[in-house]
Amino acid sequence: MKKNIKTLLTFKVVVDCVLIEFIMEKMHGISRNRAKALICNRVVLVNNVITTHPLTELKAGQVVQLDRSKHKMSFHSNELDIVFEDPYLLVVDKHAGLLSMSNNSRQQTVQTVLNRYLEKGGNRATSHLVHRLDRDTSGLMVYAKDVQTQQSLINGWQQLVTDRRYLALVKGELENRRGRIQSWLTEDKRFITHSSPIDNGGKFAVTHYNVLTSSNGYSLVECELETGRKNQIRVHMADLGHPVVGDHKYGSEEDPMRRLGLHAYMLCFTHPVTGKHMCFETPVPALFEKCLNEK
Repeated sequence: MKKNIKTLLTFKVVVDCVLIEFIMEKMHGISRNRAKALICNRVVLVNNVITTHPLTELKAGQVVQLDRSKHKMSFHSNELDIVFEDPYLLVVDKHAGLLSMSNNSRQQTVQTVLNRYLEKGGNRATSHLVHRLDRDTSGLMVYAKDVQTQQSLINGWQQLVTDRRYLALVKGELENRRGRIQSWLTEDKRFITHSSPIDNGGKFAVTHYNVLTSSNGYSLVECELETGRKNQIRVHMADLGHPVVGDHKYGSEEDPMRRLGLHAYMLCFTHPVTGKHMCFETPVPALFEKCLNEK
């Protein structure tokens, strides 16, 4: 059904800016919290696409709309946020502690949360997993709304993804601010990944890292994957002698956040249907900041 234009407030972006600040200005100086609520409640569109990330960068010439329809479906979850949605896929920001999917239909997962949301909206689509994040890792994930889009993403993942980065909170200060780690990874019967500096028949893995800041006995490290192996960042940080905070499996003795200090904060890829290049970025998790700054 075509939207009644009277339900839409339309604004044109004149100069480059950030979405939340643009909304605050255009809505006569409303509070930052109110502007964030409007965006997160899925009533803001940028170039006709629902946009739910407050820090989305706007470019001059883009069109921003606010949907005032009282019957607009909203999304509320304490376990994930929808960052982007179109007819083909969803990009979500998963919170730590939530499984990507499960064979147990009664278990709460990203997939069950999304399926309830889609069903509630009368949408025949269902969510389809494209790639996984560990239960204790937070951050950006992509789910397809149909099998065809899912298979396009899975089969072309290496070619479609142009940038994928994580933030790792690790113990101590690294000797080198930048570096490249490579090793061969094998998994034992206990599902523990082992790293070898020489080819032992395992899977070759490469991680590039860059220390963003060090404070309070911790370092915030940006990790870029050249290869995407299971537990790759966790194992490689342990190889450096600086395990990810909260990672008892790979040598961390500290757990100040009561969660794993790993967050998938950046994901850039080419849309498998529209061909549009898309890039998403989330801020540093508040608990990471607290560890770095707490006195």
